[in-house]
Amino acid sequence: MNTKFDELLDFPCDFTFRVMGVASENLPDEIISVVQKYAPGDYSPEIKPSSKGNYWSISVSVVVTSKHHVETLYRSLSDIEEVRYVL
Repeated sequence: MNTKFDELLDFPCDFTFRVMGVASENLPDEIISVVQKYAPGDYSPEIKPSSKGNYWSISVSVVVTSKHHVETLYRSLSDIEEVRYVL
C-alpha cells in the first residue's frame, strides 16, 4: 500500500476502523478476532445496521503503532469474506 499514514499521524495513536459488511451474527466476532491478532486488547465494537438491515457498519477503535500496523489491519480486515469495505 502506498499510504501517507506516517505523515498524517503521530504514532502510537487511536485509530478507528469502520468495517462495512453483510449483516451476519459472526461478523463482529470475526472482526474482533482479526484485531486481536494484531493489537490485543479489550474491544467493544459499535454496530449500526443499514436502513434495510442487509449490511452492518462496525466501528472499532484500535491503538496503532505504525503505518505498517494500520496497513496490515486494513488488509486483514478486508480479507474477511463478508466484508465489503474498510474505511
